[in-house]
Amino acid sequence: MKTKVLLARLAKRFPKRIAKKYHDYVGLMVGKLPLDVNKILLCLDFDEEVLPFVIEEKPDLIITHHPFIYGTRAKVLKHDEKKKALYEKIEALKIPVYSIHTNFDEGKGGMNDALSAKLGLKDVYAPSESPMMRCGRVENPLPIKEFALKAKKAFEVEYGLLIAHGVEMISTVGIIGGGGSREWTIARDNKIDIYLSGDAPHHVRRDIVTSNYNYLDLPHEIEKIFLVTMKDILLSYDSSLEIVIIDHEKVPLVI
Repeated sequence: MKTKVLLARLAKRFPKRIAKKYHDYVGLMVGKLPLDVNKILLCLDFDEEVLPFVIEEKPDLIITHHPFIYGTRAKVLKHDEKKKALYEKIEALKIPVYSIHTNFDEGKGGMNDALSAKLGLKDVYAPSESPMMRCGRVENPLPIKEFALKAKKAFEVEYGLLIAHGVEMISTVGIIGGGGSREWTIARDNKIDIYLSGDAPHHVRRDIVTSNYNYLDLPHEIEKIFLVTMKDILLSYDSSLEIVIIDHEKVPLVI
């Protein structure tokens, strides 16, 4: 498939202008794009652990979720020696790295639609105050602890931090995968029974507690759903593409 055609279709679905709202860095991170692409490697983050797979698989293109270079390239490479060394290694291999981050999170059919589907939510919508968020209803209302266990199982994680200070029965759910904890007030103001996200700092958790609301904090790694979702999208463009998934990131151990 022509690389420009592939990336143009991705850009139409997940526009870079979305990422600019969040002052995000997306698009081509390293190298030059080839004329054609037949083999694509997908990973959440491109790091040293991925490099051996890249050398073995020899993909035409690497697509990551999290930006390989978060910031101005010259500045990042000047101050991060480890990143610079990895940059030079992948550049020498002449394999480009392309990142699709918050534009994938917010875009239709992207991260938060996929997470909502994994939870089995119905009548899913994005509130106008937070286009990245997805809200929907559960098919059958559940007690909050039962719902939290169901969510943990759906996302295949070993732990979650539950704040259960709101309604006992969960009928409606809001979610932003990753680090969207600060958006909880939008879910609450939309009369959503519980909000799910991750990376909540202490002061955000305290605000939720004192506001008598429900919140489930889940590991950032639930975003691994990017891998299978992006694979399906790419194959819908060209079923002959070879897609290699590298799911190398592990959730911290529960001890």
